[in-house]
Amino acid sequence: MSLSTTLPFIRKAPPAPEPGRVAIVDIGSNSVRLVIYDGPARIPSILFNEKIMAGLGRGLAKDGALDREAMERTLSALGRFRRLAMDMGVAEPRVVATAAVRDASNGPDFLTRLRALGLSVELLPGEVEAALAGYGVLAGIPAADGIVGDLGGGSLELIRVRDGEVHERASFPLGVLRVAAIRKKGPRALDRTVAKALKGVWEGAGQGLPFYLVGGSWRALARLHMTISDHPLPILHQYRMDAAQAAHLVRVVAQLPPKKLREFPGVAASRAPALSDAAALLAVLVRHLNARDLIVSAYGLREGLLHQSLPPEIRNLDPLIEATRQEGVRQGRFPEHGDLLDRWIAPLFPHEDGEMHRVRHAACLLADVGWRAHPDFRAERGLDTALHGNWVGIDATGRAMLGQALWTSFGGRGVPPTVAALTTPAQQATAESWGLALRLGQRLSGGVAQPLHASRLALQDGAVALHLGHGDGPLYGEAVERRHKSLAAAFGLRAVVA
Repeated sequence: MSLSTTLPFIRKAPPAPEPGRVAIVDIGSNSVRLVIYDGPARIPSILFNEKIMAGLGRGLAKDGALDREAMERTLSALGRFRRLAMDMGVAEPRVVATAAVRDASNGPDFLTRLRALGLSVELLPGEVEAALAGYGVLAGIPAADGIVGDLGGGSLELIRVRDGEVHERASFPLGVLRVAAIRKKGPRALDRTVAKALKGVWEGAGQGLPFYLVGGSWRALARLHMTISDHPLPILHQYRMDAAQAAHLVRVVAQLPPKKLREFPGVAASRAPALSDAAALLAVLVRHLNARDLIVSAYGLREGLLHQSLPPEIRNLDPLIEATRQEGVRQGRFPEHGDLLDRWIAPLFPHEDGEMHRVRHAACLLADVGWRAHPDFRAERGLDTALHGNWVGIDATGRAMLGQALWTSFGGRGVPPTVAALTTPAQQATAESWGLALRLGQRLSGGVAQPLHASRLALQDGAVALHLGHGDGPLYGEAVERRHKSLAAAFGLRAVVA
């Protein structure tokens, strides 16, 4: 059916597709969601995000069929989603359906109705759904090494990820909408069901490894834990919990009625009734997998779809470095300056590991983000950008170190409270030294490239030595000298000009 037949009120042609703009419609067992992405291919921003909690899979455990009322709600939502996507410049959203439609007796009939709307729907097999969830986690946490658990309404996917690749994966009929019926069979029924499902490849597979949490119900549990533990930085992506917290959450949720749960930030009213089942399944899984700790991923199947559509040379880019570089270009004065600063200060930190270098590089790329702010608030701008920016590939400690570096580089004194709560004194000192090095580089160069090309820093003979190019002596003014001495003092060394 043509769009003009489906939506006769449209009177003009849709806008031309925006370059880089992509829309994905995810028809899940619990929710149906439209996400429109825009921006750099490796790390696109969310331009628009809307979901309805349709509950397509509610009836699967009862009669094996999609809920009829939920189907009508889904069809109505998809008409809106398609219209919105067109108006935003995406002529053809990518539409995928997962476990509920895959497993339901009336799933084929529902697909026929979807396609009659003019939608090209991909029905993802369980293994494909699992692989995409794994690649989604790798898109946002490239160094992920452990087991990914993607909990949907109709199914649970388990995926082994390491070295940037997806390995073993499987799909189980253990979605959150099915767990209640299993638990009603007795206090040990869920444990027996999970043990039987995991027997062989998966039993104990998480020995000493993290368990990466994907899916709205588990993210809501993590948000609940974040609130009750008074976590100082309420950003879910890469939020980490000890594995023992899974059992703790079972007890917490059991003591709180759904009405009380809905009062917690980030716990939607539609998710609250299922949180007890989600927590119970998580606790049983963690025990059988023998996982070390729990790490939340804000990325999942939809981001996996995007990630796998990219050519390898783009897919392999570091998402933190790409995002901070884009932000540095957008807010800074001189596009090349961040990478140049990174190379310029690197000789002062020869023994840092790769992860520390990533965070330091990100700080260099953001080193100019505060210049448009009021001079009295540049340090605050830098700290806020680091802590609350839309970054992935960095955990809370990394954000705090990034924030400390920018706070110091813009003249902030001491350690801000949020940074102090998330880092050790040694990490704070390291980040302060990054900031002091950036502060020296910015003052010496005035933010332009030539003075940095013509000079270099070095640790030599008990000093932080600044080597200036021929004829560049006049650049070493009083303000530069003060910053040079402050940097050297942070290392417990002298400041020397060569």
